[in-house]
Amino acid sequence: MTVRNDSDIVEAYEFEVVGGCAPWTTVEPARLSLYPGTSEQVAIVLRPPRSPEVRAGEVPLGVRVVPAERPESVVVTETTVIVEPFAKQRARLIPKRRRAWRSARYRVEVLNDGNTPTVVTPALPEADDHLKHTVTTAPTTVDPGGRAELDVRVRVVKLLWFGKPAVWPVRLDVVALAADERHEHELAGELVQLPILSKWLLSLLGALLALLLAWLLLVRPAVLSAAREAADGRAQEIAEAVEPQAGPVDEPGGAADQPAAGEPGQGQGQGRGTVGGGGEQSSGTVEVRTNAGQQATGTYVVPAGKVFHITDIVLANHQGDEGVLTIAFGERTITVIALETFRNQDYHWVTPIDIPENGTVTATVACAKPGTPANGRQAEQCSQLLNVSGELGDIAG
Repeated sequence: MTVRNDSDIVEAYEFEVVGGCAPWTTVEPARLSLYPGTSEQVAIVLRPPRSPEVRAGEVPLGVRVVPAERPESVVVTETTVIVEPFAKQRARLIPKRRRAWRSARYRVEVLNDGNTPTVVTPALPEADDHLKHTVTTAPTTVDPGGRAELDVRVRVVKLLWFGKPAVWPVRLDVVALAADERHEHELAGELVQLPILSKWLLSLLGALLALLLAWLLLVRPAVLSAAREAADGRAQEIAEAVEPQAGPVDEPGGAADQPAAGEPGQGQGQGRGTVGGGGEQSSGTVEVRTNAGQQATGTYVVPAGKVFHITDIVLANHQGDEGVLTIAFGERTITVIALETFRNQDYHWVTPIDIPENGTVTATVACAKPGTPANGRQAEQCSQLLNVSGELGDIAG
């Protein structure tokens, strides 16, 4: 650029660069002194960085010439600078390694480090008998300094059931077109195919199978045998205790057989009460039978003129029935118990519970499912025994 001093004094000139080229443009020398009527050239040095920040194309350039003595006579010279394009890209596969049973997803990341737009197109690899690739092949434009991500799905053709993990190479090409240049980027990764049934899982399944066989062949038969023996023994004890009391009782008000009254709208069952014992000690037994899905009540009535001081109750569910048993002394409910939770159950009181004359001891059974007695055949009805014992005394006159 030529600078001329048309004034009548010696003048010094300073230069300022304006426009898009200012960050990377300088004027040499930065200050120039001229006598009147003389001229001299200065150099404008352009140093555009190789960066996507400086886009390819036309960039305006302006130089302000500022006189030191007469700053009001400033002059601006303008021109246009053409920045040539250059292409530079980076591509990578993320992640490099995947672990999966059959399929995995990857990302292809492309960064445009050039100063001109780049068109990116993924290229499918050659046909493979082991892997199948799924990727969008539509071209993608990446601006200078920008980035683009492409999704890639890799799927193994066959499952791996046993054995060691298999390592499959994953290869993909990315073609980038920019500034009339073609660049190919080869990307490589790995897919580690895991077996469906790993060693530790097979070991665990084997251990569980061994435990199951041990339970079925050894433990379960022993438990069932012990349970049957205990139930049979207890049932025999109750049966022996009931047999001597099977006949009618001479005490007034006692009932050898008392039918169980079915609740309204519920099925009918069977129930009977007996009284036995010598001297002041006495006991009563109530047996309740009912069909599945029905309810029945067995009752023992305290004889007239007597007071029953109850101290013990013994319950027997020798068949292993399922349902609910409710025991009440008159209007007072003593207990409600699920039948499946016991085979034999007993209750004891230090302080007797007094039942007055004509008072009742009731056992109400709601049968859900008859059980299986010791003979191994399922019973047709639920059957429960209730034995109450204590002191049967006269009412004080």
